[in-house]
Amino acid sequence: MRVPLPLLSPTRAHPASTSGSSLRSAQTHCPYCALQCSMTLTPAGAGAEVEAGAGGLCRKGWTSADLLASPRRLTTPLVRDGRHGRLRPASWDEALDRAAAGFSRAQELRGADAVGVFGGGGLTNEKAYLLGKFARAVLRTSQIDYNGRFCMSSAAAGAMRAFGLDRGMPFPLDDVDTANCLLLVGSNLAETMPPVMQRITRQREAGGSLIVVDPRKTPTAAVATLHLQAQPGTDLMLANGLLFLAIELGHVDEDYVASRTQGWVDVRRAVAGCWPAQVERVTGVAEPALREAVRLLAEADRALILTARGAEQHAHGVDTVSSFINLALALGLAGRPGSGWGCLTGQGNGQGGREHGQKADQLPGYRRLDDPAARAHVAGVWGMDADDLPSPGRSAYELLDALGTEDGPSALLLMGSNPVVSAPRAAHVQSRLAALDCLVVADVVLSETAEMADVVLPVAQWAEEDGTTTDLQGRVLLRRRALDPPVGVRTDLHVLAGLAERLGATTAFPVVPQEAFDELRRASAGGAADYAGISYGRLAAGEELHWPCPDEDHPGTPRLFLDQFATADGRARFVPVSQPPSAEPVDETYPLLLTTGRVTAQYQSGAQTRRIDALASTAPAAFVELHPFLAQRLEVSDGERVRVSTRRGEAFVRARITDAIRPDTVFVPFHWAGRQRANLLTSDALDPVSRMPAFKVCAARIDRLSEAAR
Repeated sequence: MRVPLPLLSPTRAHPASTSGSSLRSAQTHCPYCALQCSMTLTPAGAGAEVEAGAGGLCRKGWTSADLLASPRRLTTPLVRDGRHGRLRPASWDEALDRAAAGFSRAQELRGADAVGVFGGGGLTNEKAYLLGKFARAVLRTSQIDYNGRFCMSSAAAGAMRAFGLDRGMPFPLDDVDTANCLLLVGSNLAETMPPVMQRITRQREAGGSLIVVDPRKTPTAAVATLHLQAQPGTDLMLANGLLFLAIELGHVDEDYVASRTQGWVDVRRAVAGCWPAQVERVTGVAEPALREAVRLLAEADRALILTARGAEQHAHGVDTVSSFINLALALGLAGRPGSGWGCLTGQGNGQGGREHGQKADQLPGYRRLDDPAARAHVAGVWGMDADDLPSPGRSAYELLDALGTEDGPSALLLMGSNPVVSAPRAAHVQSRLAALDCLVVADVVLSETAEMADVVLPVAQWAEEDGTTTDLQGRVLLRRRALDPPVGVRTDLHVLAGLAERLGATTAFPVVPQEAFDELRRASAGGAADYAGISYGRLAAGEELHWPCPDEDHPGTPRLFLDQFATADGRARFVPVSQPPSAEPVDETYPLLLTTGRVTAQYQSGAQTRRIDALASTAPAAFVELHPFLAQRLEVSDGERVRVSTRRGEAFVRARITDAIRPDTVFVPFHWAGRQRANLLTSDALDPVSRMPAFKVCAARIDRLSEAAR
């Protein structure tokens, strides 16, 4: 049954507000990483003051309110006159009319898939849900994905095939404090999630050990009991080698393996050739360190293995995740209180953002788009025929790569992402965006991607609207509005409602976040990520609710898999994996390994943090880390401007000489734009399962510049 779109009152469709008009102090959460640290915002002048919650804040959290009243933010819609004209101010009606007309024109000429949608892992649950609904129920396009594909997809796929369910950490974050041994793989928590280091300190003070796997001696690795400085891209071989030693030394929990898993024989056979000398040759990690790591893990009563982007952002990232899950299963860790495998989710709503419909193959509640029962349930909530829902479409990079091509979208709606900076092979992605007939971007600032748009829609920031996010441990959190958005700014929900109305939508698009969340609850009910029992009322009352939570009498599920896994027979799956050949081997022209990552004072593509003066002054520019031996061989001095090249492009940055990195490896952070972009260099080789690009390793070279070019 189809239901008509209700008329929106002027006040709800485009609320008038005064810039910085105060409401009240609000209990809310930081807008950045998946820790979602608690804070109190108090309106002050044109902006707000931040007070940290019990867990504290990093410098990004402390300065998060600075952008609210910044002159750098957008406060009026912009439209471009002609293909090569300049962006000019416009009314909301003109901007939305232009956007809707561009989408309609594209679909009239080339069908429903002529319009694509690209979302973000920082969007609230309400926005992620309605963006997926807009794509499938209004545009009827299969061409939707989001930047979380570049962040969490390999871990999600690895968890799904081992446990039958993906929740980044299937246990509370508090378990970190009490772990006797913590193995961190490809994670630099001291810079990416600084408040967690308080937990690491407590864990170490209680006698726990910390093992860090990283090609760099990061601030996190510097406090580790044991640092395994593996060559980038060899983490899978490292995990298989640790499992080989666990078998050799008699540390496998045979009772657990027999009662709670299947597939052990095949995995045992797969690692039989991963003897320590072979692992040392491939990874560069010495045999005594391998043996010590196994001893620390095996002797711990409570042990955690946590993977992050360093292990996952590879063309074999899913298999790498599986190798560490195999180790956790062999040691009997998963599904045991205080122990287990988990993934450190990165983006602010990286967990919730991947649960409710932004992914190309997914419907709300972590339902599969190709499941007839899932289609029928969600279509019923949306008041449409299940047969009218599109099929699964392209993954994130494949969608970006297809833009403007003969069989790809010619128009795109983009929310919460800046792929000109964040996508791999960024210059190519930029050229694909330039080939579009219609690019519509909703953002709070004029990002590098928004600068290319035909229509730019200024939207509210996190402190100017209510909404929910889901943190790295699967807990749903309520962000409360502290301020009205400035005059001329609307919320993303209003944008979607306005576009839906202009495109003749026959299903409602709530503009009140709580109403959108209540609809999400109905759509997710019965799904793997079931939010049906989580309400704004319960969250506002202070209840700590982790999904699944199927009804309002349910307490939520902070610990998964205690009795059984989410597979058909309740057993976890071992998956045999082996170290593949490099997706891009070094050679005489490109003799070095390039890896990328983050710094403390910047976040993601830097669209927000580079516009906050306190952060920009702390970390004003990109750099390349070189080991002193490499710098000496290249005759490069500290601070010298150099060219970093790969088979895809070149970037120009200052050299930073440090013995914290391997001599065969260089490191460039990815937060900056222009000719400093690390993602001008990165590879678009994709994992065959998750479609994750190989951000973390590619072949590179460093060249000195002429005196004039420095």
